[in-house]
Amino acid sequence: MSLRLLTVSALALGLVAAPAVAQDARTEAQAAVIRDAALKSNVALDYVTQITTRFGPRPAGSRSEQQAAAWAADYLRAQGFQNVRIEEFPLVGWERGEDSGAIIGAHPQPLVLAALGHSPATPRGGIEADVVRFTTLDDLRAAPDASVRGKIVYVDLGQMHPMQDGSGYGPQTRVRGAGPGVAAAKGAAAFILRSVGSDENRLPHTGTTQYVDGKATVPSFALSAPDADQVSRLIALGEPVRLRLSSTARTYQTHSQNVIGDLPGATRPDEIIVLGSHMDSWDQGTGAIDDAAGGAITIAAAKAIAASGQRAARTIRVVLYGSEEVAQPTRETGNGGGVYARNQGAAVEKHVIAGESDFGADRVYALRLPAGAQGSDFQKAANRVLYPIGVLSSSQVETEGGVDVGPLGPLGVPFFGLAQDGTRYFDLHHTANDTLDKIDPAQLSQNVAAWAGLVWLIADSDVDFRALRQAAAAAPSAR
Repeated sequence: MSLRLLTVSALALGLVAAPAVAQDARTEAQAAVIRDAALKSNVALDYVTQITTRFGPRPAGSRSEQQAAAWAADYLRAQGFQNVRIEEFPLVGWERGEDSGAIIGAHPQPLVLAALGHSPATPRGGIEADVVRFTTLDDLRAAPDASVRGKIVYVDLGQMHPMQDGSGYGPQTRVRGAGPGVAAAKGAAAFILRSVGSDENRLPHTGTTQYVDGKATVPSFALSAPDADQVSRLIALGEPVRLRLSSTARTYQTHSQNVIGDLPGATRPDEIIVLGSHMDSWDQGTGAIDDAAGGAITIAAAKAIAASGQRAARTIRVVLYGSEEVAQPTRETGNGGGVYARNQGAAVEKHVIAGESDFGADRVYALRLPAGAQGSDFQKAANRVLYPIGVLSSSQVETEGGVDVGPLGPLGVPFFGLAQDGTRYFDLHHTANDTLDKIDPAQLSQNVAAWAGLVWLIADSDVDFRALRQAAAAAPSAR
């Protein structure tokens, strides 16, 4: 299939073929120019430095997140984005307060832990109870209620293995989300788990829990890896383990927001390409890799295209989503991705494709396109543009996009993915170690170059990724 999606009849008649081929060549050559210029751009490093330094952590719905969003809107305007707006929505915010834990009894010692997001506070004075340990969520589900009632449930899945694609994260984070609800239903006093991370640092990884029927469950905490090992060893020695846990967490009514800015297309401005990341972060670090870096990459990539002096045919839209990190009790309050998708109405039908940067700032190694694009002329052109900076086209189909752009999928919007090296991402993710110094400027620039080159190819082409996906689904081999 041609990069310009020429029809068979047009090719057969020899009509427009030569101009289209020439235009394709110009588009690809311009993509290489933009890619190389993006490697030298300092916009991404400037953005991530400023937002993490000026505002520090940006918990969803906090004053810090709101101030950062207002500042980011001004930043987009200063970079030449048009139609910049802030899309507010209601939110139940969560504030950590103070949290602490300790082993008490015969072997007293402090624990390093963090309350999990949207879990409730303990009673004044904390909770003291014996620990019952499980190694899987299924084991907890199968346990008799009487064996859990009044105790502190501990789920220890063991060390998460570092993987380039981060695939070890999903099975563990499901325990963090659902485990407290299962424990609460069995009458547990509290819930703890080994931090969902691939490191052995004495820094706990926080993250959100889930509401059950609109209600919070039980006070819940993540133990740092060494402390989780300590508790498990004591239990393995046959020692009764009793803990004291304390949290002063609270929820409050607030709002979050999406920040949206466009680079309008020259000839087809109603056709939208969405570049997504999220503004909010957890409260312990400064949210540099999760996800100020994603905003930096997408803003800088779009800016590199604008700075080239060329306008693509289609509109390039950067969205800095609010409230990606936290669960909500009802659909009336919600994450920015769902809010954006619902607010598009009929305009969503003109969303050509969406991609998300939310996996840190280490190098991009693979391009993943939606179904139907594998082996196409577009993929071949993209490979020629991206291969010189170490990015290879993958046969793997991009189907999910990410938490923020994901709600566009059921509305028919295809996704692309630029896969990043996540080997060390979960060493830092959701911890106090998520700070600016963890970003490698050279790898950050390589991300920007990959995004800029690819997005230009998409934005200045006629490729209909929706049609490609539909054709792939209708093909006999797909049935």
